[in-house]
Amino acid sequence: MSALPKIATVIGSGTMGPGIAATLARAGVIVRLYDISDQAIENAEAGYQTVKGVLATVGTPEAEGGEVTFGMDLAAAVADSELIIEAIPERIELKASLLEQLEALIGKDVIIASNTSGIPITKMAETMTVPGRLVGMHWSNPPHLIPMIEVIPGEQTSPELVDRLAEMVKAFDYVPVIEKETPGFVENRILYAILRECIDLLERGIVTPEGLDACVKWGIGYKLAVVGPTRLLDMAGLDIYNAVSGYLNADLADRKDVPQLVLDKIEAGTLGFKTGAGMYDYDGAEAVAAKRGEIIQGLIATRKTLSSIPNV
Repeated sequence: MSALPKIATVIGSGTMGPGIAATLARAGVIVRLYDISDQAIENAEAGYQTVKGVLATVGTPEAEGGEVTFGMDLAAAVADSELIIEAIPERIELKASLLEQLEALIGKDVIIASNTSGIPITKMAETMTVPGRLVGMHWSNPPHLIPMIEVIPGEQTSPELVDRLAEMVKAFDYVPVIEKETPGFVENRILYAILRECIDLLERGIVTPEGLDACVKWGIGYKLAVVGPTRLLDMAGLDIYNAVSGYLNADLADRKDVPQLVLDKIEAGTLGFKTGAGMYDYDGAEAVAAKRGEIIQGLIATRKTLSSIPNV
């Protein structure tokens, strides 16, 4: 018997909804993608078509029976669903309201998985009648290209449910990482630690954005794409790590606030791709679209390469 759900529901069609839905559908799952407006559904349908093309380029195996439908009727979207993935905006009051609606519509054995990237699962479950069925299921963006999912139980999450979800993730050929609950979860904690040091180096004029990106892409990212940080410690030698960290750790950025460099850019309205300028300046919407395309192609090529080598 397959660990995959026959029917799954994705609630929220923003940045990640279409990619999550397409990934499940390609594995043979019937997916219902729900949102609250005609415009959101229209955008989701267009995004889904794009994602389907990306998955075909990646060469992800396509199972029979999978499909995605779109709608604004919540009761219809969750009817007979075995897995509900919540991917709405990161506001706890919105999520609490949705959870209340869901519990009135579904059976007690249905898994509710939140794609939150930072709100504690324990906090979200406080007002639920069956808190044991809520679990964190954090997909990395873009979800159809990064085959790793963090599985985070709250204090009351059923251990059996965690095991069920992990088996589901394995069944569509992704890697589940079961973690203990901690603010930001593991992936974002590591990412933001790196970003804190990067922004500090930029603010102090140590390196240019171009130079920083080259250092991280080729000096760090290239290695870490193949060898994880724990294995890298073994490669380098723990004695070497001890020698370097003994003097370097004291000099690393450890600020607790948001760097002024970032605040100044927000004040100026330069937020990145969405505004045409951020850490870099982009020459109009076409340049941003081209850069997005380059990134997607790079992720596709990298995933194909990494999938072809043993796990080290």
